[in-house]
Amino acid sequence: MREPVDLRRQRILAVVEARGCARVRDLADELQVSVVTVRRDVEELTREGRVRRGHGVVRSTRPAKEPSTDVPAEADETGVYRVGVVVPARHSYLNETLHGARTVLQEAGARIALHLAPQASGTERPLVERALAEGARGLLLAPRWRARAEEEADQEWLASLGVPTVLMERRPWRASALHALDSVCSDHWYGAHLAVEHLVGLGHRRIVFAARHDSPTARSLRAAFAEVAGAHPLVERWAWTLVAPEAGHDGPYTVQESAGLSALLAELGATAAVLHSDVDALMVVQQLAEDAVRVPGDCSVVAYDDVVAGLGSPPLTAVSPPKTEVGRVAAELLLRRLSEPQESRAVQRVELLPRLIVRGSSDRPGVD
Repeated sequence: MREPVDLRRQRILAVVEARGCARVRDLADELQVSVVTVRRDVEELTREGRVRRGHGVVRSTRPAKEPSTDVPAEADETGVYRVGVVVPARHSYLNETLHGARTVLQEAGARIALHLAPQASGTERPLVERALAEGARGLLLAPRWRARAEEEADQEWLASLGVPTVLMERRPWRASALHALDSVCSDHWYGAHLAVEHLVGLGHRRIVFAARHDSPTARSLRAAFAEVAGAHPLVERWAWTLVAPEAGHDGPYTVQESAGLSALLAELGATAAVLHSDVDALMVVQQLAEDAVRVPGDCSVVAYDDVVAGLGSPPLTAVSPPKTEVGRVAAELLLRRLSEPQESRAVQRVELLPRLIVRGSSDRPGVD
């Protein structure tokens, strides 16, 4: 599914505002779209007065901010503090998190060096090293970590960065080398709890959970759903499967875990599904319609992420993690870390609660 135009333009605006200016060709490479597409987006943003277009470059219309008196004392020789931010490319969920972080850092007078990591494994480390070489005094990171092995491979160098670092939407496992690293995350267990309680409250007793298995969030949700649904006294049967056969990279999977959703719903007699992410959820709902499964008549659907869930037909009920707030809190935590002596720093692992937004894709079993 193509990235929505408004989200892509938000990403262009975020990069330009963070860097001051950017080349059109560089934006096309980072966003993995054509130069023509970026030019069209830049033309629209220029008409809206949000950027200025030059010969092959795009410039921010934001005036340079005077450094705030709250800026940490370790600012560079220009009086401006540099913060490196590394997030995966083409990740609409983290775009909102980035927006929250950017707002806080810009208000503090900090200069943001944004780096978008390609989808290949191991791409974050050279970007982090580049940010540090360019003078970043602190880091906000959201490594892609498709599999636990990738997280293990990153532990040693991440644990020895030597500058204040805050992970966003990444929760290191206990007793790992990164366990003592600051992190700000959504409480995905609570998100799973909201979804199950909503469906059970409508009368659903058999539920399928479908997700990717190539992200930390998907892995957290799988464990959370198993715990919540497995312990709920009113859930008669539940099962987990890949949201699409090609969505998993860790494998191997059982026949049930790689089964098509329609087939698993029929096998389980399930009347509801929780789907992660909501981009995948929109595609699954389309497939269910092709398989003559009505939503919500035959199957109620709750999406997880709420980036574009409300744009579906029907609009999808969704668990909405506090994406922007995660970025805001992470940036505030990083600024505190930069302004206090290292020996006084107590590691923080902050969890923020998602909320449920009820729309047209969930109802009582059998209701058209």
